[in-house]
Amino acid sequence: MRAWWAIGVAGAAVAAPAAAQQAVQQAVQQEGAAPAALPSVLVTAQRRPEPVQEVPFNVSILRGEALDVLAASGRDLRYLASRLPSLHVESDFGRSFPRFYLRGLGNTDFDLNAAQPVSVVYDEVVQESPLLKSFPLFDLQQVEVLRGPQGSLFGRNAPGGVVKFESARPVFRREGYVNAGYGKERLRNFDGAFNTALGATLALRVALQSQHRANRVFNHRPEAATTEFEGYHDNAARVQLLYQPGPAFSALLNGHGRRMGGRATLFRANILQKGSNALVPDFDYASLPTDGMNHQFLNTRGASLRLRWQLGAGGLSLHSISAWERARFYSRADVDAGYGSVAHPPMGPGRIASPSETADALPEHKQLTQELRLESDPAQRWSWLAGLYGFSEKIRIDSFSFDTFNGNRQNAYAWQRQDSRSAAAFGAVTWRAQPGLLLRAGLRYTKDRKDFFATRPQPAPGGQPIAGLAANPRGNDLSWDLGATQALAPDSHVYARVATGYRAPSIQGRILFGSSISVARAEQALSWEMGWKHDFAQRRQRLGLALFRYTVDDMQLTAGSGTVNQNRLVNAAKVRGQGVEIEWLARPSSEWTASLGASYNATRIRDPGLFVIPCGNGCTVLDPRGTAPNNVFVNGNPLPRSPRWIGNATLRYSQPWRGGELYAYTDWAYRGKYNFFLYEAVEYKARPLLDGGLRLGYRDGRERYEVAAFVRNLRNKLVAVNAIDFNNFTAVVNEPRTYGVQVKASY
Repeated sequence: MRAWWAIGVAGAAVAAPAAAQQAVQQAVQQEGAAPAALPSVLVTAQRRPEPVQEVPFNVSILRGEALDVLAASGRDLRYLASRLPSLHVESDFGRSFPRFYLRGLGNTDFDLNAAQPVSVVYDEVVQESPLLKSFPLFDLQQVEVLRGPQGSLFGRNAPGGVVKFESARPVFRREGYVNAGYGKERLRNFDGAFNTALGATLALRVALQSQHRANRVFNHRPEAATTEFEGYHDNAARVQLLYQPGPAFSALLNGHGRRMGGRATLFRANILQKGSNALVPDFDYASLPTDGMNHQFLNTRGASLRLRWQLGAGGLSLHSISAWERARFYSRADVDAGYGSVAHPPMGPGRIASPSETADALPEHKQLTQELRLESDPAQRWSWLAGLYGFSEKIRIDSFSFDTFNGNRQNAYAWQRQDSRSAAAFGAVTWRAQPGLLLRAGLRYTKDRKDFFATRPQPAPGGQPIAGLAANPRGNDLSWDLGATQALAPDSHVYARVATGYRAPSIQGRILFGSSISVARAEQALSWEMGWKHDFAQRRQRLGLALFRYTVDDMQLTAGSGTVNQNRLVNAAKVRGQGVEIEWLARPSSEWTASLGASYNATRIRDPGLFVIPCGNGCTVLDPRGTAPNNVFVNGNPLPRSPRWIGNATLRYSQPWRGGELYAYTDWAYRGKYNFFLYEAVEYKARPLLDGGLRLGYRDGRERYEVAAFVRNLRNKLVAVNAIDFNNFTAVVNEPRTYGVQVKASY
């Protein structure tokens, strides 16, 4: 009942744009002239450029200035968290391993082969590995967030949704930009692009990004293995070559790479108060006493070739997308996050039960994908597309443990290998049944196989070697979707959609400390959605409203192992979610632009027989005890790291000055509390966080140059955003306030 009450409250917010419409009209009358209308929005959510109003599910877009503002402080793509309704992004590995959540659906697993229900598609290529998902965002055309199951239109099945990044494509003219920023802690943020025509049929675009920040957290014990933390250097490049001899054929070659090095996520021992989720009163962000080593690097590279043929005069087009991706990774950190010695047992800031210093590496990784898609003319009354998709991934993961009290020497080693293959056939048909009514149906068949092997040649002290553990899960699925969009007026559309989704069986094989692997069965999702998309006040306001409900059978979830630094996969019999999303954009005058977004997501695990092992550090568990020792039932709990409330707002004001404009831009994102883990504990509930930024700048009238000053995390609010529960009250906090200046020149 509380969920539907909240949906009703959020739905009542639709009245706010109506009141604002009156204000817009008054402002126009006072000015004596109408301000510019909001630009039309074209999305490729259904693999073809089309107005967002005609898409039969909820799509959100970020582009232009909104992206520039968020990226100015050198943050990685986690800055997208809470910037759009129902979107959350977090990581246990810092800049290298983002985990995406849409409408509560995500995966908290930290293993390097973890499968996520939210797919990331970068330049039409699915990025399956969590490490590939972290490729930096620069020189983008736009970001699209597609909510709900996506299978009949995309190569990879995505039961939770898709986050889609599209780079700016080469064009047949000379243009480019250089963007440089400098800020607190020697922050240096540079990106730029150069575009030129190489004749009548070739165009080249080169885009670069370089980010650097000095270390800002320090270990004042000179004998420690690592004494400075949280610095990084992160460089990436993308080169695109477009060959287009005429309208009947085009070829786009994309080569990209990244080299990132610095420090791993900083775990901080005992910063949570027992019996509370507050940070300890004497918490000092800039200080960390620890005896472990800390460093991380990630190298990725890849290439794709997108071909398009126009077949005759009937509107048929054939598309081919061939792609290759590769990654190398190593990350080492002091997981117990404290300090001790042989002579003095590990105490650190509070009791450290046992030392834990580990590393994970990805010495081998290769992903190959191929998509073929045939499309009809979308302007016809009947239109369709049909495609074939192939996916292959080979990875090897190495896991290490180190003896912190004996010179940080290696004392345990295990490795795992996984070969994954997937093949799919998919298609969709759209019927313009009558003026203003679009009906759509899609179908997809997927077949998956995984071959997994893990061994532990060097056990931790007191353990035993493991000769080999294997798993070979198989899965196949027939999924579908039905959607309809009805135009109530040229600028007002309602839609409804029902869709199914599927995630292939998954494996958790990190046996560095454990003695078994876990395999999760395939999951099945059924989603219902309806919504309204409307432009007000002569297209100076835009409103989107969506109501949704879904059920996931056999949902794959990640559980901890009590006092052991290991995860295991479990299947929940059923998970239900429901909620509402609302977005509003307004330009009441040429000086003012504003946006509001909000979402409410109520998720519940429905499995009376599902129990997990809670924390191994004596935390205050709220769930009922299970039938076995140290087990608790999680039936009725919300999904972990899934905020119930998300909100965001922006406001921009400008005034003409010296042939250009002076402007002020502020943006705010709010996310509510959430559980860190499947079980509920007082200490492991993330506190609500309101994160805001401010930007003041000048832009010349021809938009050739811009100068700005910025502040991020304006309130300097620090809270725990995730935690480690097997050893002590270790947590990770969000980034503190940062500030700087930025200069951009375009030509």
